[in-house]
Amino acid sequence: MKTLFFFGTLRHAPLLDLVLGRATAPVAASLPGYRVVWAEGESFPMMIEAPGEQAEGIVLAGLSDDDVARLDFYEGAFAYRLVAVTAQTGAGPVEALVYMPHDAPWRPGAPWSLADWQARWGALTMIAAAEVMRAFGRMSAEDIGHRLPIIRARAQAQVSAAARRRPVTLSSPLTRDDVALDHYAIPYEKFFTVEEMRARYRRFDGSWGQTGDRAIFQVADAVTVLPYDPVQDRVMLIEQLRVGVYASGDPQPWLLEPIAGIVDAGESFEATAHREAMEEAHVELSALHHVAGYYPTPGGVAQYLVSYVGIAHLPDEAPRIGGIEGEGENIRNLLVGFKELVGMLEAGELVNAPLLLSVQWLMLNRDRLRG
Repeated sequence: MKTLFFFGTLRHAPLLDLVLGRATAPVAASLPGYRVVWAEGESFPMMIEAPGEQAEGIVLAGLSDDDVARLDFYEGAFAYRLVAVTAQTGAGPVEALVYMPHDAPWRPGAPWSLADWQARWGALTMIAAAEVMRAFGRMSAEDIGHRLPIIRARAQAQVSAAARRRPVTLSSPLTRDDVALDHYAIPYEKFFTVEEMRARYRRFDGSWGQTGDRAIFQVADAVTVLPYDPVQDRVMLIEQLRVGVYASGDPQPWLLEPIAGIVDAGESFEATAHREAMEEAHVELSALHHVAGYYPTPGGVAQYLVSYVGIAHLPDEAPRIGGIEGEGENIRNLLVGFKELVGMLEAGELVNAPLLLSVQWLMLNRDRLRG
């Protein structure tokens, strides 16, 4: 049996219980000679040496080999390893093990607060940790570490959705409380996930009906942005292979699109638009205009998109190839005059839904933007 000292996110009791798969009863403790700080630019803390100070935490005794294996799997995704320390409790010193960074690139940041972390990252981390621990025994910690960004992006999408509210005028007042799950399973979980569910729901007449078996493709929130230069009166389109179009049997699986990308954990829709414009097209946006926020295929895809038109300078010598090669992207950038763009829309050359919305919005607002 082992005793561990926890100084960071695993001090959050629901998270510790989730990782271990059982209820726990830790006791308060401290570790002399250390301080807990944020890992700079990250959503978790790290512990650094600090003579004369002490790191607050908890100790949990009686941990089995299986418990430690579960903890190793979870912490391994964050590049932590166990180190022996002597912690202080109300009953005296305790020999324990603590997870410390191992070959990690993080730099120490500001002092860390459990309460601040709970408010900012607690809900997201619980959702992501549940997916991580479902992979225990099926994947290595290294493999789950590679998937962690998209896992956290999906968790971010769920947190954002829970906070989303829209006006109710003609819409019915029905809510999530008017749905009851009878069956839920996750048969596939990798970069994307597939969920299966069967539910009862309240009908418009007040009675209850059944959905039947449903499969849901779980992605993550995403952003699209159409760069527009009001001086040159032209836009930048991107073109790339889309495997969904290929899988449908379409003989032309390369699509013209706006810039697009998944919203990372902790990132705003606006920040994603600026980041993706630089990554995919090397374009700096001076302003963003909101087109719409919407569910593109709500019958079977769990994803929320936000589309923008972004004001940018688009010179003749704008880069023509973009994307991140390490992510398998090969993106062609095209400068298209407004009149030609409208002609392509009317001819049916544009078939990407966010692009259609964005071009139609631009047609309505072009004079204002140019003025």
